[in-house]
Amino acid sequence: MVAACPFPANHGSPASIREMSEALVSLGHDVHIVTYPISEDIPVTGPTIHRVPRVPFSKSNAIKVGPALDKFFFNPFMVLKLIYVIFKYKIDVIHAHNYEGVLIGWLAKLITRKPLLYNAVNSMADELPTYDFFKNKDLARKLAWVLDKTLPFRGDHVTTVSDDLKHFLVDLGIEKEKITVLPAGVFPEMFDESDPQSIYDRHGLNADGMYMMYTGSLDAFQRIDYLIDTAARVIKIEPTAKLLIVCNIDNPDAKNKYLDYAASLGIADNVLFFDHVPLDELSSYLAIANVAIIPRPECPGHPVKVLNYMSARKAIAGFVGGAKGLTHNKDALIVANHDLDALAEQVVVLLRDKELRIRLGNSARDVVDQFYTWGRLAQGLDVIYDHLLGRVDESEFRSNLSEFVLENYSNS
Repeated sequence: MVAACPFPANHGSPASIREMSEALVSLGHDVHIVTYPISEDIPVTGPTIHRVPRVPFSKSNAIKVGPALDKFFFNPFMVLKLIYVIFKYKIDVIHAHNYEGVLIGWLAKLITRKPLLYNAVNSMADELPTYDFFKNKDLARKLAWVLDKTLPFRGDHVTTVSDDLKHFLVDLGIEKEKITVLPAGVFPEMFDESDPQSIYDRHGLNADGMYMMYTGSLDAFQRIDYLIDTAARVIKIEPTAKLLIVCNIDNPDAKNKYLDYAASLGIADNVLFFDHVPLDELSSYLAIANVAIIPRPECPGHPVKVLNYMSARKAIAGFVGGAKGLTHNKDALIVANHDLDALAEQVVVLLRDKELRIRLGNSARDVVDQFYTWGRLAQGLDVIYDHLLGRVDESEFRSNLSEFVLENYSNS
């Protein structure tokens, strides 16, 4: 696997790659991960990890999302390391994640002639212009267009984490037969045990409080501004409600910006940030939430946080664009994109109705257990590998795949 990112790390793609690779090992695959030298202290059981060297004179182990200067140093070494690993360990398939990964994988494929599976989790048009790395946003949008029009075509087969992303790639010109929707998965059992009292005690919170929660990064594309705007509307109706923002990556500049924004709306005392929460405490933080919020409207990918909310049996309110795999009034309350008033109304409904919260949360967990476990999805990957290696014909491939992967995962 090509993981052109810090690995392991407690967010999005690195988390999915870790869990995916562990599930594949459990099926008997020999998985090797070529990645950056940066990591968090998270155990990885099964795969063999190969790291490129650090940037000279830099000892930083900071976890960052998005473009960074050190990637320009890491990525050429990633190509060389990947070629070495393929030849040394007789690798059969190159499984590349994200845009840097597919570029690295494609360059290695030119030398090794191994089939390339590209796992698409986002579009550059959606994310690249939102990063502060690019001061010139027009340049960022043009670069995003070039990347979207070129790199996804390099894979011999493409998996996308959502139906929306598949439609995006088909519109770009990739043959739909080359694309399989295979969403991010989860090990839901990791949320079965929690210690909410420890979180109440640590932060001086009341067990009878009204708590809205968001977990994840503070990057602009996550629309934390929408999250705080929604919370302000809720707090006007329920003045004791609090918004708990559980961060997996330290981002002090973004945190200070959003604290100032909350203060400008008069809700600074109702918004609490919890920094760099480790993965093994996530279930305990989620256990104290009354409502989990999805503030991102347009989202071509499948947010891992949504699967975490579902696994933890949380009542979820969110925009339709980010509520992947969810169905309104069955396992979540979903509103039209950008309608902050409607989102706030649904959050208030959930805060006031415990029975509804329990019903939606249990239903969401049932959906995860049925369709989104890594045990199931890894078997779908196993079928795709056989197809790439020419072990099954097209009709047999589609038939075998249907046992583990749905035709579509769209919510309604």
